[in-house]
Amino acid sequence: MIDVVDLRVRFGRVEAVRGISFAVARGASFGIVGESGSGKSTVLRALSGLNDDWTGRMAIDGQALAPRRGRDFFRRVQMVFQDPYGSLHPRQTVDRALSEPLIVHGMGDAEGRILRGLAEVALPPEARFRYPHQLSGGQRQRVAIARALMSEPDVLLLDEPTSALDVSVQAEVLNLLADLQERRGLTYVLVSHNLAVVAHLCGQIGVMQGGELVETLSAEALRAGRTSHPHTTELRRLSTELEEPEGPITL
Repeated sequence: MIDVVDLRVRFGRVEAVRGISFAVARGASFGIVGESGSGKSTVLRALSGLNDDWTGRMAIDGQALAPRRGRDFFRRVQMVFQDPYGSLHPRQTVDRALSEPLIVHGMGDAEGRILRGLAEVALPPEARFRYPHQLSGGQRQRVAIARALMSEPDVLLLDEPTSALDVSVQAEVLNLLADLQERRGLTYVLVSHNLAVVAHLCGQIGVMQGGELVETLSAEALRAGRTSHPHTTELRRLSTELEEPEGPITL
């Protein structure tokens, strides 16, 4: 479903992404993990069309992507951002947030789609006319996920979708994403600094350092400690040491 070949992104004299390549099968999940500044979110922004200044080759379902994308791309590929409070308009109700993609893409049956969308992310119907500040952090992220699903996409790009949430709520959101993927056959690219979060959802994981993809390995190999690059080994060690002792998300 997703092919990225020799992707490079430069900001002035700084090459933030240095020729990385990866592929994601239809219905699979690929995680990109790395420290802050490693370039992982820049990869996601280029893939999503938010950054059109890149070189290399990217394709969705065999169709090569141009720097500027058409409306059909944004129907098929949606993004969920790190901060649900920042990504939702504070003066718009949940109803408005979920209606907007339907209006943009000319999709009918708004009433039914919104109610089904809320149910799909385990939010009650009465949440429909609330504002973001009236919801918890986990509920706001569920609204953001529901909004991304309104256009019935094939691909979700997830930029640190649980980093602003408590550990118990992180597990709920990750389990929700896993259930949605199974039901809808979605393809995911998940970016995170947290190895345990990525291993929870993704079968394959790419490790970034200094703009380069230094290692790609399976979640099973990561859990077993079968790492080959020193940076991956160090990230795993730090993740294990900092792991919440009673948290549900573990390596």
